[in-house]
Amino acid sequence: MIGLGTMGAGIAEVLAAAGRTVIGVDADQAALDRGRTIVETSTGRALERDKITADQRTALTERISYHTDFAAVADAEVVIEAVSENLELKRSIFTRLGEVARPETLLATNTSSLPITDIAVASGRADRVVGVHFFNPAPVQRLVEVVKTVLTAPSAQTQALELVNDLGKTPILCGDRAGFVVNALLVPYLNRAARLYQDGCATAAQIDEAMVAAGNPMGPLALIDLVGLDVTVSALDRMYSETRDRRHAPVALLAALVSAGRLGRKTGQGILLQAEPRPAPLIDRSAELPDALLLPYLNDVCRMVEIGYATPEVIDTGMSLGCRMPRPFDVLADLGPAAVLAGQQQIFAATAEPGDRPALLLERLAAAPDPAAALTELRAMA
Repeated sequence: MIGLGTMGAGIAEVLAAAGRTVIGVDADQAALDRGRTIVETSTGRALERDKITADQRTALTERISYHTDFAAVADAEVVIEAVSENLELKRSIFTRLGEVARPETLLATNTSSLPITDIAVASGRADRVVGVHFFNPAPVQRLVEVVKTVLTAPSAQTQALELVNDLGKTPILCGDRAGFVVNALLVPYLNRAARLYQDGCATAAQIDEAMVAAGNPMGPLALIDLVGLDVTVSALDRMYSETRDRRHAPVALLAALVSAGRLGRKTGQGILLQAEPRPAPLIDRSAELPDALLLPYLNDVCRMVEIGYATPEVIDTGMSLGCRMPRPFDVLADLGPAAVLAGQQQIFAATAEPGDRPALLLERLAAAPDPAAALTELRAMA
């Protein structure tokens, strides 16, 4: 396990809990001590909540060793990297792994937004590299996105999927594109919410309350503060660099707050936690909620299926397990394809953004003699 920050230490705990011997590697002793503290704190909470016994906790922590030398991974079966989201740093680590790890070792990166192919080629053995995107907190969250590149060997893909299953997690298989499945749908939704707030279409409370009422566990603005504005903007930047879709460019308010160091809960100030909250809009447009956020999101869902990137089941699994959001195709079924299409057509007419054009799949579902039956058939696809 390379990198023992919050994510790396969490993944190390998951591996050790599943009976794996874990070799933890980080830059210096201080980083190792922080990682050890994260594991001890997390397992201590699990003990207090009767999730594990004292003996299980002891056995778990003893399966993790701590090192500063990359040579410690020389005989590892699997190496997972979870350092900060810095492409050059990750590439340098994979270059080193290509030198010290066995040729058959599975190499994996936990990146949530960086191009895995760019990381993989640095290893000199890109056929043995995959993404394994765990969600935070790793010991609790069930979903893992397993990401293959155009260079990944089928055997490496199979090994990664089997590993995730052995850990008691639920894998979904993705291709190497910005955001994978979950963030490719979630992050634009968060950006749209920030734009509505920035442009004075509704108050923060109105936006978040509307989406909670629609079945989400948390409003999008509160979620931005929880995830971190810097993390959100970084993911948007990555998506925009790939898609050049203006809807993926971070809204000015998010970029300004990040520049000001207001990153959300981690700093005590963010999009909701502002020193001077934005005044209420003069014209109340809250009646447009939640459609202004929900319909473009469902349109993106349909487009993801339309291009063959993911199946309805993969998307439903990803969004329900990864974000605790309602399964998108359940929402589409409840609203009806025709109603979603009509609303999205109005949004496209108002914005003229190419990305807001109704997905062809949505149009075909709405035009079917029996849209509900057509949707059921679509959801059954492998």
